[in-house]
Amino acid sequence: MRSTAAILLLAAALALCGCSYRPLYGSSAETAGVAATLASVSIPPASDRLGQIIRNDLISAMGHGAGEERYTLLIKPTLTKTGQINKPLPNVTRQAVHLTATFDLMDRASGATLHSGKTFAQVSFDLVRQPFADMQAETNATERVAHEVSGDIRTRLAAYFAAHSASP
Repeated sequence: MRSTAAILLLAAALALCGCSYRPLYGSSAETAGVAATLASVSIPPASDRLGQIIRNDLISAMGHGAGEERYTLLIKPTLTKTGQINKPLPNVTRQAVHLTATFDLMDRASGATLHSGKTFAQVSFDLVRQPFADMQAETNATERVAHEVSGDIRTRLAAYFAAHSASP
C-alpha cells in the first residue's frame, strides 16, 4: 500500500517536471517575475471608504512604489445590502452586504485597456436591535467583503501577468 502511494507520488512529480509548470510569483534570470510587475501598478485614490479599503489592501499586497509605474488600475466598487435572509431567533435578523467591483488595468504609456474584470463577494451579519452593535456589525461586514474583493483582484492580476509574461 505504501509502495503504491510512493510510486504514484513519484509519477506525479515526474509529470510536473515535464510540463511548463512554474510558480505564480516566481522569477527567473530572464524575467523579473509577477511580483515585480504587480509592484509597477498604480492605483488612483478612491472617493469613498470602501474604495480606500480595497486600494490600501492592494497597495500593501502588491508592493506598490517599488519601481517604475507602468500600469494603472481603475476600480469601481458597488455595495448593496440585502434584506432579511432568515430569522433564527425572534430578536435577530440576518442581513448581508454584497460587493461587486469592476476593474480595468491600463497601460500608462498607451492608455490602452490591457485587462478588465468583474468580481464579487458577499458577507452576512446579524442585526440584534442594538444600534451601536448593529452599526459595528455592518461596518465589520463591509470591511470583510472589501478585503475579499481586493484579494481576488490581486490574484486575477497576478494570473494575467503570469499568462502574458509581462515584466517591468
